[in-house]
Amino acid sequence: AYIGYFFLFAGIVFGIDRVQRRRILTKERNVAEIKEANLRAQFAESENERKTKELEEARQLQLSMLPKVLPQLPHLDIAVYMKTATEVGGDYYDFHVHADGTLTVILGDATGHGMMSGMMVSIMKSLFMSDRTNKELKPFFENASASIKDMQLGRLMMALNCIQIKNNRIVTTNAGMPALIIYRKSSQTVEEIVINNMPLGAMKAVVYDIKELKIEPGDTLLLMSDGFAELKNEDNEIYGYKRARNSFEEVAKKEPEEIVTFLKEEGRRWTNDKDPEDDVTFVVIKIK
Repeated sequence: AYIGYFFLFAGIVFGIDRVQRRRILTKERNVAEIKEANLRAQFAESENERKTKELEEARQLQLSMLPKVLPQLPHLDIAVYMKTATEVGGDYYDFHVHADGTLTVILGDATGHGMMSGMMVSIMKSLFMSDRTNKELKPFFENASASIKDMQLGRLMMALNCIQIKNNRIVTTNAGMPALIIYRKSSQTVEEIVINNMPLGAMKAVVYDIKELKIEPGDTLLLMSDGFAELKNEDNEIYGYKRARNSFEEVAKKEPEEIVTFLKEEGRRWTNDKDPEDDVTFVVIKIK
């Protein structure tokens, strides 16, 4: 009996020891897992901060590429608006007034988001500044497209809309951007100038078509990026180009600043004040 009691006691002690060891090992494992999770969280937080900083730097670079002042011309009234997305979307607009008074206006949208699209904006700014004394749109677009293609940037391209205004005529071409919209005061109608060219950098040896149009005092021009038409509401429904055109037609008689304010409020109402997924940009020009 004593021998039996001894083995029973020994078994109990051994069992308690095993349980205690398991508890200690489990506790140590849990502590190690918590430490590892904390390290992962700290690393993820640090990585998010780094990416956020990079995106903010890219956004600031993108914004620094935009003109600081608008052209002041006696026969034109100009207003612009840009709402940047949470990530860098790559919208870009610029102006150049030539020696003879001709105004060149470009509005572009780099493919993709983030640092790469910001880089494309920088490239486009450089190309525009280096060739802005040349008033010929066709060679400018073809040379810019060839230069971007030669950089071998993969799928990174630049969609670009451009108009040149001199007196009562405009010359325009479009490389993958939403169509130029013109409100005609004489007929009180809106027309879209559709030109189906490839984005800059899409292919080698692309030939770009241009169009020449007559304009009259009271006519209003709207250039916009696709971010406005692609705004989504709470039901995931996009605003659409038809609504965008109708919204512009509704206020096209007003001054450019009023038009921009109306379109901006339309976008805000449609998204219920949510930040856009892509940059939203307008350039509105009224002929005096």
